[in-house]
Amino acid sequence: MRFNYKGRTVEYPDTAMFSDIASDIQKEYDARIILANVDQKLYELNKKVGLAESRNAEGDFLPVLKFYTTRDRDGHRAYERGAEMMFLRATTHLYGKKLKKLKLEYAIGDGLYFTVVFKDGCNIKLDAKTLGRIKAVMRKYVDNDEKFVKSKISTRGAVEIFRIHGMKDKERLFHYRRTSTTNMYRFGNYYDYYYGYMPPSAGYVDIFDLVPAGEGVLLVLPNHSAPEKIGSPYVAPKLFAAMNVSNTWGENIGIPTVAALNDAISRGEGKDIILSSEAYQEHIIGEFAQRIKEENRRIVMIAGPSSSGKTSFSHRLSIQLNNVGLKAHPIACDNYYLQRELTPKDENGEYDFECLEAINIDLFNRQMTSLLKGEKVELPTFNFKLGRPEYNGNSLKMGSDDVLVIEGIHGLNDKLSYSISPDDKFRIYISAITALNIDEHNRIPTTDSREIRRMVRDARTRGFSARETIARWQSVRQGEEKHIFPFQESADVMFNSASIYELAVLKTFAEPLLFAIPTDVPEYPEAKRLLKFFEYFLGLSCEDVPRNSLLREFIGGSIFPVG
Repeated sequence: MRFNYKGRTVEYPDTAMFSDIASDIQKEYDARIILANVDQKLYELNKKVGLAESRNAEGDFLPVLKFYTTRDRDGHRAYERGAEMMFLRATTHLYGKKLKKLKLEYAIGDGLYFTVVFKDGCNIKLDAKTLGRIKAVMRKYVDNDEKFVKSKISTRGAVEIFRIHGMKDKERLFHYRRTSTTNMYRFGNYYDYYYGYMPPSAGYVDIFDLVPAGEGVLLVLPNHSAPEKIGSPYVAPKLFAAMNVSNTWGENIGIPTVAALNDAISRGEGKDIILSSEAYQEHIIGEFAQRIKEENRRIVMIAGPSSSGKTSFSHRLSIQLNNVGLKAHPIACDNYYLQRELTPKDENGEYDFECLEAINIDLFNRQMTSLLKGEKVELPTFNFKLGRPEYNGNSLKMGSDDVLVIEGIHGLNDKLSYSISPDDKFRIYISAITALNIDEHNRIPTTDSREIRRMVRDARTRGFSARETIARWQSVRQGEEKHIFPFQESADVMFNSASIYELAVLKTFAEPLLFAIPTDVPEYPEAKRLLKFFEYFLGLSCEDVPRNSLLREFIGGSIFPVG
């Protein structure tokens, strides 16, 4: 088989593995190769090269071969899955009959958080000794370089395996699967299904640790930016608590997984789920408003990553503040951008709209300080087409019961509001913390939910294709890690903007956009991954989504001015 690899031709026997090629060229990479890519299709390294499909195989051009390392997004996800399967197998091997619950809840920081609950009367503690035993078994898998073996079996056969092994969540999930075959993974005598690709063997997953966290355990892994060393075991306490609250609510209403959501939709309960989810969010927002009043805060600073629903949330909070006797004024930090030619540029010479210096900080502080003093101020409106602020007579003067509700990505950074007393500020961090998992061993990353939200909104309001959104997403994520996440724990409260039903609604909007991405572009693998992801969901009509829902900011039809 011949490939075009970095502009040169490489040739290997059809019976060779992609791992053979990876071994030969590993020295060209600064992290370990873990996945292959042929003409924008991903392959595990234990795949024979002769089995690779290629749109160029019969043409004049050689198929293009690339590799992903543990530093890349897809490579890091493969590393995570391998480590998870090692942990699940080791824990099941040691304590299988004594386990009551073993579930991956979510990713947080540099780790994966699992709940491990033992049956009553077992007298087993999830302490350093227990975790040491599990870790020792996992280390043995690494030392023996045990293989992750993928097999394609009938979906009916997969369901039978799930039933035998007591994986009821997967059994229910696959009831809705349309394909006749399924890829099943075996690791020793442990079987499981995973949404995504795996490393070839445990020897590739040699950096990990286990530490107690809350009522469970954190499987600590390398950060993708430094894949050669163990990551930090630090768990951000406020974010961790917010995730636990969201998971508990999902459990309480009986919808912790996609299978449970599908069951409810198929029973005709979609409207009830929508209304319950929206009522729960409204209750939380109302509690925030009451607290702001009781603490006599005069300015609310709202921050969160891209597509977290900051704008809609600021308007919903303003309504609740009005309900408790205050008068709220939503203000977007975007209106304080510097005029285009004064905007700083990044290392690539492009305007950096994500950095704090893109904001006219001095003007913002002068106006906010004047407002808090009771002075009349004319607020700017930024004209994004012309790249400059404009003054259109939008004046404001605050009374004793007035509250400023300010939203923007830098809202929690005190450098933005340096002149305002901390006693006047109430800080809110908002993000789409997905409370829904595909099943007990396959999580839905929060970043996936936000990427899909942004894709749908960009296509509707900005004329961007799904391909363009995917191409920009990594840059957006890097900006979040630099400008937003470091400040999240400074928030007084955290708000989860994710609705438990939203992916079933977003499916009907996102799928056509993803299908429009050509198969020969770099964004295709991500489009294919997201399309496969949506196969798990039954679609849900947006008809019953209220017009004040945060989801309306993305799918359209909002009563708020959200673009």
